Amino acid sequence: MKKMLMLLGCLSLMLGLPLLAAPHTVKFEAMKNQLAGTPVREVQAGSTIKLPLITWGGDIATILANGDARKTRQGSIFAKAGLNFELDREDVFANQVKAYMKGETPYLRGTIGMINMASELLSSDPRTKPVVVYQLTWSAGGDALAVSDKIRTASDLKGKTIGVQAYGPHVGYMSRLLADAGLGLKDVNLKWYPDLTGTDNTPMAAMQAGQVDAAFAITPDAMLLTSGGTVGTGAEGSVRGARILLSTRTANRVISDVYVVRSDYFKQHRKEVEAFVGGLMKGAEKLRELAAVKSGRAYKKTFTAAAELLLDSPLALADAEGLYADCQFAEWKGNVDFFANPNYPRSLESLSSEVQSSLIGLGLLSGAVKLTQAGWDYNLFKQGLQSADRSESPRFDSAQVTSVIARRQQQGTLQEGELFSFEIFFEPNQNTFSADLYQGSFDKVIQFSATYGGALITVEGNSDPLGYLRKKKAGESAVVLGRVKQAAKNLSLSRAMAVRDSITRYAGQKGITLDPSQFAVVGHGISKPRNGICGQDPCPPKTEKEWRDNMRVEFRILQVEAESSVFNPL
Repeated sequence: MKKMLMLLGCLSLMLGLPLLAAPHTVKFEAMKNQLAGTPVREVQAGSTIKLPLITWGGDIATILANGDARKTRQGSIFAKAGLNFELDREDVFANQVKAYMKGETPYLRGTIGMINMASELLSSDPRTKPVVVYQLTWSAGGDALAVSDKIRTASDLKGKTIGVQAYGPHVGYMSRLLADAGLGLKDVNLKWYPDLTGTDNTPMAAMQAGQVDAAFAITPDAMLLTSGGTVGTGAEGSVRGARILLSTRTANRVISDVYVVRSDYFKQHRKEVEAFVGGLMKGAEKLRELAAVKSGRAYKKTFTAAAELLLDSPLALADAEGLYADCQFAEWKGNVDFFANPNYPRSLESLSSEVQSSLIGLGLLSGAVKLTQAGWDYNLFKQGLQSADRSESPRFDSAQVTSVIARRQQQGTLQEGELFSFEIFFEPNQNTFSADLYQGSFDKVIQFSATYGGALITVEGNSDPLGYLRKKKAGESAVVLGRVKQAAKNLSLSRAMAVRDSITRYAGQKGITLDPSQFAVVGHGISKPRNGICGQDPCPPKTEKEWRDNMRVEFRILQVEAESSVFNPL
């Protein structure tokens, strides 16, 4: 993502230490030591509040709400809410933390990863304990994992060497990916690099030098490694056979941007903070409307102001548009899910737990710290919002998905772009699949759907070939055998549909709406038996286990970003 170009070394600076070859040994006390001399003071009184920004597309909505100006402009969304801010871009998070502790501002602006990394320090004084008040965006592009030709799926990372920037943006991203592949930090070899891009000491440079099998990088660097996002040729800085396994366009629920406020300020100025959150929601809605048209005076005014405030040049309009394209705004509904829906798989609580587990495992956090949220009544924010009840558009073109899946099935290439896969089994003559029997697997599918919103999920039914083999052995005609094969294919398809429908109902009971366009149902019939093909027919199962293993439904999570006609950005 483009903001990471502006955040190079941010977290290493925050820790105040040189980056070590084995950061597992670096304890979180480093941040405490680096900021030990920073006094905790009351928030400075005054009519103008300093509000931090970082170089990221989500902050364009804040700029718009402030009247497209550094200081709150009369008639702006914030001004009408009785707010008065001075916007202050600060990409070095340590500087934000210092200003926050010293009372120069009651707000912090960062990713969930940044907030959690600082959570232990900030919670050491009850006055500065962070209260998470608003989710701005999700990262929906700009970061990627480039892999060598040895790695085809995420599970293939086991035993491989992975390059990661120490204390950088990809630590949580890496941990989430490994966990979903059934792997842990001990299952891979990690090599840590001080820089993210632009030097000889980055994960990208390490992959070019053959030091690692995979590298987490910003997308421009991943594109270079893979000859423009295809397959690396070995020329012009690429690595022969390298390809992009996964980007945040697919894993678009991993990196979350938020605002937090000091606990003491929140208690004293709850109504003011509430007005701030309402203004951000209105700003995000207005920005989406402007960006949909992408023309006119208001659009140019907002993006020119964003270019100046975030990129130091009003002429950097295209770059400001690029920042906007890299994110998806949470808006009202996203905030309700993130903060108030306990069943939402990517909620504040679940995401913080995930991030903190990674930080603890890497020695960057000594223990779990529960983040406090504002506890808003979100119905209060609905007034004046046109998009509060807006439903999301389908992310995939269903007709194109059907075409692509059918082509891949005929070519035997359905596994191309596979990230993860797992399966469930059923009994002979079973046609229903209740959540009581398959709750764990259904929860897994829902988690995949939420985390990898840009991935396609196939639900693939398989049938037992024994009936067909018996009829062939009995000398049945080719016509009869063809009918048996087709019946098995139809049955496998209907079972796959039944599984998909059961998952959808189960998710609905938990208050989670799945995007139907994300799911593709496939019936393989007897064409993919677990025990292989003998000649042109399935091999006869030799044991009861081989027989039962054929009665299964497979789930495959596929990256389809290359299929531009299939995937529509959120």
